Amino acid sequence: MMQTHTLVAIVTILALLLYFVMSLRVGQARSKYNVPAPAISGNPDFERLFRVQANTLEWLPIFLPSLWLFAFYWNDAVAAGVGIVWIIGRYLYMTGYSKEAGARSAGFGIQALATGVLMFGALGKMIWVLIQGGT
Repeated sequence: MMQTHTLVAIVTILALLLYFVMSLRVGQARSKYNVPAPAISGNPDFERLFRVQANTLEWLPIFLPSLWLFAFYWNDAVAAGVGIVWIIGRYLYMTGYSKEAGARSAGFGIQALATGVLMFGALGKMIWVLIQGGT
């Protein structure tokens, strides 16, 4: 039976929607804190919002392929569940860091752990498949 990966597709869209919201918040903060483009500094409140968005962009190329590879090699539902944990971690990162830089750690740790589970889980299964003679 073919696995459809619908759950992982939904998690992918949710992660991108969260990133979209972060990007909109940066745009709004430019006006609120009078930081015209292309400037990325000048007000600490703006800078924290900008870093949330930029740091999330830095993690998306690690998270999304890991999510899909885990779903392909292991299980769609488990990958989607871990992906939701990633989204929760990034949301906590966003809300914490927006208030103060020191409040970002818990969210960062949650999303990093979720990414590690997906990435190393997928890698482990790929190696197992290769050892078993699969292609």
